[in-house]
Amino acid sequence: MLRRLKLRVFGRFRREERGLAALEFALILPVLITMLFGMGELSLAVFARSAVSQAASTVADLVAQASAPGATDISNVYYAANTILYPYYPQMSSAKPSIRITSVIFDTATKSPTTGKVAWSCAQAGSASFTPATRAEGSTVTFTQPLLSDGSSVVMAEVAYSYASPTTKVITGAFTMRDNFYTKPRRVAQIPKPASCPSS
Repeated sequence: MLRRLKLRVFGRFRREERGLAALEFALILPVLITMLFGMGELSLAVFARSAVSQAASTVADLVAQASAPGATDISNVYYAANTILYPYYPQMSSAKPSIRITSVIFDTATKSPTTGKVAWSCAQAGSASFTPATRAEGSTVTFTQPLLSDGSSVVMAEVAYSYASPTTKVITGAFTMRDNFYTKPRRVAQIPKPASCPSS
């Protein structure tokens, strides 16, 4: 008798469909929320990565247009790059991007179109580090393609930014975004070294 009662109750429970949709929704909801945050964080990271590339190209392009940039000109270039990346960090003083501008000249000793020497370099300290950490005057820079010829130079802009998700629900912790951009000077063959390099 007890066994028959148990089977009847179990059969009624198995046939009962009220609340089934709510139960399924409750099971799927955590996955949907995770996917929603994940797509949002991924989109912000992609936009930030694009902004880092845009900042690098802007820095190189602005410097390449100058005949003899001064400290104020370099500061303005830093400010332009900071403005491009500003939406991705709330405090410009503590999380601004690291920017390095380097003039690479043709090496008359090696006469290589892919290897040059650093004529000068200016850098803004920021939230991320570069590899190598510094570019000393006279040090060697190697490009992946021939960019140099006798008497010429290349303006190299490097941008590094330590990106941290604003929500940190899916992407936890900061990671570094880097980009380099190369261009030739527009008005002179080799851009002279600024009288001083501003730090920011």
